[in-house]
Amino acid sequence: MLPDTLHKLPQAERFAYAKILAYMSRIDNELTIEEMAMFEQRLGTALLSPSQRKEVRLSLKSPPPLEESLASLSAEGGRLAFRDAVLMCAADGTVDDDEMEALKELSKLLDLGDDSVSRMLAWVRDGYNWMQAGFELLNEL
Repeated sequence: MLPDTLHKLPQAERFAYAKILAYMSRIDNELTIEEMAMFEQRLGTALLSPSQRKEVRLSLKSPPPLEESLASLSAEGGRLAFRDAVLMCAADGTVDDDEMEALKELSKLLDLGDDSVSRMLAWVRDGYNWMQAGFELLNEL
């Protein structure tokens, strides 16, 4: 689990955050096992009520517009949603063109820098490399 501040956000922001991840999961009309695992892991970190979890899972089929969910987020909540959207899009090992465009749109709506998507993808790549090195170390022990 990522060290995080997500649980410190107000409940309404955590709910909006989860809807943004639901939106991002449907961008390429394909929800891989890896993306779903990342979605569920981040949903757990958001500490939503059972009814909110149910509503967010239902929104996987028909997510609300991105702008609608962003309206309920603070700058911190938006940055956390952006970070986790990048993680989720990259969870299956690739970020396709539709996902890349959605990440760029999210970055723009959040007024992040022009290089924010590439910087976050580099961070994700470094993290996955670190995790792979851990698996390799376990195999050597």
